[in-house]
Amino acid sequence: MLSGWGEQGLLLLLALLANTLSALAGGGSGLLQLPVLLFLGLAFPVALATHKIASVALGIGATLRHLRSERINWRFALFILAAGLPGVWLGTQLILQVPEAWARAALGLLTLGLGIYSWRRPALGQVADLRNTHRAGLLIGGGALFLIGMLNGSLTSGTGLFVTLWLVRWFGLDYTRAVTYTLILVGLFWNGTGAWFLAQQAPVRWDWLPALLLGSLMGGYLGAHLALKHGNRLVKRSFEVLTVLVGAKLLFDAWPLLMAGAPA
Repeated sequence: MLSGWGEQGLLLLLALLANTLSALAGGGSGLLQLPVLLFLGLAFPVALATHKIASVALGIGATLRHLRSERINWRFALFILAAGLPGVWLGTQLILQVPEAWARAALGLLTLGLGIYSWRRPALGQVADLRNTHRAGLLIGGGALFLIGMLNGSLTSGTGLFVTLWLVRWFGLDYTRAVTYTLILVGLFWNGTGAWFLAQQAPVRWDWLPALLLGSLMGGYLGAHLALKHGNRLVKRSFEVLTVLVGAKLLFDAWPLLMAGAPA
């Protein structure tokens, strides 16, 4: 294990890379950040709580950049918060009740499916076509956001990607605008809520957080800048790559546990 400045430099580089990709694609920072924290020797609960706190800085960095783009409808933003935050809280309470292997396998298959779904629809999310803003549409859309919030509170990989595609598919946002909402509301508020409750249940590696927070802040800003500069095509391709990688990683992690006879 590295120590001192070498350790802090590695953590900074890791957080910068993971969160730049996440801010560009609309989620998935846990794909790189959480596994490396585990590899560096942290127990899973400690790594999860530490990663969750650090990921809040991704939302701050992305917010600083996206607020300049004037792409935010604050009434819609409050709707996403109201629908998702109760689910996030519930997810943090249920995390110990769900068999980890089956949860990761199911989430992996769903995430992989997101990438394939988007890839097979070249026009998806390239042009905004707002819809389902009537009462029934908002009720269904909010229910789905509540369920995604539960996943966000209990499992850390890929849930921002779910929100991004749901905003594109159900509400008709283009990819760049959907990522704006995801990074601000999920990255900052959903993750902040999850981090608060997880920190009550597991210890945090506080001496690693300065490097992780700085890398997440810088990566969030840089990824948001690239998304706004290069537009929907790059964001869509990044989303598809990240969903496939995240889904494959979740399935890879779940397979040994399933073969060992994890309880259903």
